[in-house]
Amino acid sequence: MHLHILLTLLFFGVIAMTVTDVVLIQAYENHATEGAISGVRSYSSKIINNIADAGAVNSNTTSTLLQELDNAALFYDGRIILVNNKLVIITDTFDTEVGKTLISEEAIRCLEGTSNSYTSDTEQYVELTLPVTDSTTKDVIGVFIIRASLADIQETKHYLIQLSSIILSFVFLTLFVLALIFSYRLTRPLKRVIETIDHVSEGYLEDKVSMKGYYEIVKISDSFNVMLDKINKLEESRQEFVSNVSHELKTPMTSIKVLADSLLSQDSVPEELYREFLTDINDEIERENKIITDLLALVKLDKKSGEMHIAQVSINELLEITMRRLKPIAQKHNIELIFESFRNVIADVDEVKMSLALTNLIENAIKYNIEGGWVKVSLNSNHKYVFIRVSDSGIGIPEDEQEMIFERFYRVDKTRARATGGTGLGLAITKNVVLMHKGSIKVTSKENEGTTFTLRIPLSFSFNLRETV
Repeated sequence: MHLHILLTLLFFGVIAMTVTDVVLIQAYENHATEGAISGVRSYSSKIINNIADAGAVNSNTTSTLLQELDNAALFYDGRIILVNNKLVIITDTFDTEVGKTLISEEAIRCLEGTSNSYTSDTEQYVELTLPVTDSTTKDVIGVFIIRASLADIQETKHYLIQLSSIILSFVFLTLFVLALIFSYRLTRPLKRVIETIDHVSEGYLEDKVSMKGYYEIVKISDSFNVMLDKINKLEESRQEFVSNVSHELKTPMTSIKVLADSLLSQDSVPEELYREFLTDINDEIERENKIITDLLALVKLDKKSGEMHIAQVSINELLEITMRRLKPIAQKHNIELIFESFRNVIADVDEVKMSLALTNLIENAIKYNIEGGWVKVSLNSNHKYVFIRVSDSGIGIPEDEQEMIFERFYRVDKTRARATGGTGLGLAITKNVVLMHKGSIKVTSKENEGTTFTLRIPLSFSFNLRETV
C-alpha cells in the first residue's frame, strides 16, 4: 500500500506538471508567432504604401526605397522580393533573382488580390505574400514578398524547455519527498493495527489501538477496539461456560458418590434406607442426564451451519399442543393456563426447535410462579411477523439481572432453580432458537408482580440457511 500510494502520487503529479508545461510552452510559441506575424504584416503595409506612392513597381526603384527594403530585411533577418504585375522580379535584397520571372502560385493569387502567409517550423521563418495596390485606381500592380526569421522565438522556446526541465526535476524531487512522507504517515497507523493484530493473535487480547489522524483511520481503530472487547467478552463467556459445565456436571456426580459411599460404609443397611438412597441416586442421575441433554441441544443450536427443517406450521396448534403437554405440571402447582389467540397464524418455522423454545418459556413461567397463579399465552400477527407473548404472575426478575438471564447456567434464584430441577440453559436455548429464525426476544418484569417474554418471529423464512429434508 505504501508503494502504491507513492507511485500513484508521483504518477499523477508528474503527468499534471508535464501537461501543464507542454501547454504553457505551446501557448507561448503560438502567441509569440502570431505577434511576430502581425508585426511583420503591419510594417510591410507601410513599406507597400511607400512603394505604391513612389511607383517603384513600374519604374526603377529609388535608392532610398532600396535602402528601406535592405534595412527591413536586415531587421527581420530575412529577405524581401518585389515583383511587378508580370511576375518579373524587380527587386531582391539578396540581389540574386532580379530580372527573373517568379513562378509562384501564391504570387499569382496575390495578383488577384489574395494575400498569403506561410510558416516553416523546420527552417524557422514566416513568409508573407502581399499585394501592392495602386493608391488611385486600387488595382494590384505588384507583389511584395517578405521572409522573416522566427529563430528568436524558437531559441526562447528551447530555453523555456530547458528551464522547465530543471523546474520539473526539482518539482519531481519535492513531490517524491512529499509523497514519501504522506504515504508513510498514511500507512503508519495501519502498520500499528497490523502489529496489534499479530500481537492479539499470539494471545494478548488486552491490547488496544489508539490512533489519531484521518477520520477513517480513527474509525478503524475504534472498530478494532470494539472487536477486541467482544473477543474478550466471548473468551470470558467461554471460560465461565466451561467452569459452569464442570461445576454442574460435577455436583450430581459428587452427590451420587456421597450416597454410594454412605451405603458401602454401612453394614446391614435396612431396605428402606437402600430404597431412599437409590431414589436419591436416581434423581441425581436424571438431573445429570437433563444437563447433558440440554448441553447437547445448545451445542447443536450454536452451530452456524445448523440444520433447519423449515415448513409451514400452524402456530395456534403448536401452542395448544405445547400447553396441553405442560398442563399436568401446571395442575400440580395449581397454576391456571390461559391461551389467547387473535387470529389463525401460519408461519415458516422449524417445528421441533420452535416447540423446544416455547416449552422452555411456558415451563419456566409455571415453575417460577406462585401457588394458585396463572400463565397467559397470547398469539397475534401482522403482515410480516408473528408475535407470541408469555406472561405469568410469578416471582419476577430483578431489573439489574434481566440482561443476564439468557446467559448459559445463569440463575436468578439458584436455590429455587435447583429445587425446580432447572439447568440454567433453558433461556439460552430459547434465545438461540429465536435467533436462528431471525427473530427477537424481549423480557419485561417486576419483582413479585410477574414476567412477560415477547417473541417476534418472521412469518416467511426467506433467509439463506441450509434446509434438510
